[in-house]
Amino acid sequence: MAPVKISHVVSFSSQDPKYPVENLLNPDSPRRPWLSCPQDKSGQLKVELQLERAVPIGYIDVGNCGCAFLQIDVGRSSWPLDRPFITLLPATMLMSLTDSKQGKNRSGVRMFKDGMVAHACNPSTLGDRGKWII
Repeated sequence: MAPVKISHVVSFSSQDPKYPVENLLNPDSPRRPWLSCPQDKSGQLKVELQLERAVPIGYIDVGNCGCAFLQIDVGRSSWPLDRPFITLLPATMLMSLTDSKQGKNRSGVRMFKDGMVAHACNPSTLGDRGKWII
């Protein structure tokens, strides 16, 4: 299955003016991360992205820039606002505690394939909207 293009950002929790959330929309510029506002001390970033079409999700490749944990939920733009998203990738560690504290191994790519992605074969994961919690 070919990668699906991200259409636009639906919502986000915070962004650094130098590293805005729109950087996620440009796959040709992988060195431009999305970072939180320097004044944001919440320790968590959230973004909801609209995909170009609803697709079954069997794998996800994630580029990391200093993120210790990641959770990915999926849903549909046609769902009512009060309907919860389905967890596609449960909270997953991207950096060890030691690496996180020492600022080591802050960047890299993690690939989540069949068996690692929950509901990969379930038709309910035909989603056109994803929520990333980092």
